[in-house]
Amino acid sequence: MARKPGSNPQAMRNRAAKTAAAIAPASALAQTPDAPKKKTSIAQFAREVRAEARKITWTSRKETWITSVMVAIMVVMAAAFLWLIDWVFGTGMALILKLANGG
Repeated sequence: MARKPGSNPQAMRNRAAKTAAAIAPASALAQTPDAPKKKTSIAQFAREVRAEARKITWTSRKETWITSVMVAIMVVMAAAFLWLIDWVFGTGMALILKLANGG
């Protein structure tokens, strides 16, 4: 049986090394809690909050309406499904108990 390309141990080690290299800068920064923390002024904080708030994209009224309708439809479908399952199990249990009591 032929092996898949890239499934040899050396190729796996190379992929693992690339993944580790890509992840390492983020995890290296996260593991340095002893670094001195720079205090941010309230004005700087407010500027950064405004800059982040400008990046927010709000959905349109039409998108919100469509999403709400889809959620409502899914809720009704889930309720109907659970009601059906409950009815089937309830009827089945009643039949089993009726037979167990001698009919």
